[in-house]
Amino acid sequence: MSDRTKGTPFALLPLVVFLSIFIGSGIITGNFKAVPIIVAALIAVGTALTMNRQKPFSEKMDVFCKGAGHPNIMLMAVIFILAGAFSAAANGMGAVESTVNLALSVLPHNLLIVGLFFIACFISLSMGTSTGTVVALAPIGVGISGQTDVSLALAMGAVIGGAMFGDNLSFISDTTIAAVRTQHTKMKDKFKVNFFIVLPAAIVTAIILFALTAGVQGTLDSYSYNFVKILPYLAVLAAALAGVNVLIVLTGGIILSGIIGFIDGSYNFLTFLQTVGEGIGNMQNLAMLAILIGGMVEIIKYNGGLDFLLHTITKNIKSKRGAQFGIASLVGITNLSTSNNTVSIIMTGPLAKNIADEYEIDPRKSASLLDIFACSVQGIIPYGGQLMAASGLAAISPVAIMPYSFYPVLTGVCGILAILFNWPRLSDKQPAIEKKSVS
Repeated sequence: MSDRTKGTPFALLPLVVFLSIFIGSGIITGNFKAVPIIVAALIAVGTALTMNRQKPFSEKMDVFCKGAGHPNIMLMAVIFILAGAFSAAANGMGAVESTVNLALSVLPHNLLIVGLFFIACFISLSMGTSTGTVVALAPIGVGISGQTDVSLALAMGAVIGGAMFGDNLSFISDTTIAAVRTQHTKMKDKFKVNFFIVLPAAIVTAIILFALTAGVQGTLDSYSYNFVKILPYLAVLAAALAGVNVLIVLTGGIILSGIIGFIDGSYNFLTFLQTVGEGIGNMQNLAMLAILIGGMVEIIKYNGGLDFLLHTITKNIKSKRGAQFGIASLVGITNLSTSNNTVSIIMTGPLAKNIADEYEIDPRKSASLLDIFACSVQGIIPYGGQLMAASGLAAISPVAIMPYSFYPVLTGVCGILAILFNWPRLSDKQPAIEKKSVS
């Protein structure tokens, strides 16, 4: 390891303040949304700006603005907004409903829960949001459980698993975008590496769900669907896999959703714009959070906080494998603390990039590790948004769902095995891409 300053732990105070407010309020009130995360971030930023009294306030503001306005952060914010617009536009004209109903119409009883898992995989991969997938599919899971002898907690576990699959892999997922941008790699390249790591987890999850529901009995209502309404999801997936710029992919998906909605009467011009606006509004907080945290991290770096973390984490690392476990532990612990996988990646991404560069870890692999371990933890914790949403819609405890969160657990296991056995083998070393590339 090369020589570098050890930094100072005091520079991490803004991070401590942020986590203390966010976690402390959740523990005290029993509701981790009691204090809006954006407010916690603002207080942490204020703390950062009052530190290092030797430097003038104007200089510290310049540092903050440099981090907050970094091209990666700005582009991430724009992508978040477009992803929200597409998700809302597609959902508003019935794409989610048609996708679900198509699958349920052709599945036999003993494959309902397996099918529900794969439906959730597809929808989350298309929508790029795990929470949105849970909200869309949890009522379907409740309905399946009510008309069959399938455990309600098991049905919710299948939905959670599929939702986390897409959250970890989708080209328009905020976690994936954050992982790719912080590691300066390409979306399609990260997808390929990440997919080969987690595919065994998806297969094993499907086998477990099939084994647990092989003898399901019951009757189901008939479902209607319109295949045309599924086209925006298929088009976005195909374009993204073909390597089309993500901004073009999302814009095209929004336009196609609007055209289909106009034709079938789901939208008029005004309602389409209102729906798009609502989708953008849903992502505004996340975009602002990325900007605030980007500025805060830059000040922490300026004051020596990242150097301290890097020195602390890497001082006992002796190998590339150890460095990968360091990245996994860093993002996993942060996600456990914040209960938000996107926030944990945004916060730890710059440090993970430093570790990856230090130990010559391929950026495709470091981005995959960030996303895998953040999503693995997020899909297990009972105070995470996904389990809380599912438990609320199903009227059961989130703790009851935890034993059935097979996919998130298996994802973590596959991530560990990928580190131990250097999987997948990346013979062609990929250098960090230019920061302006988003394909």
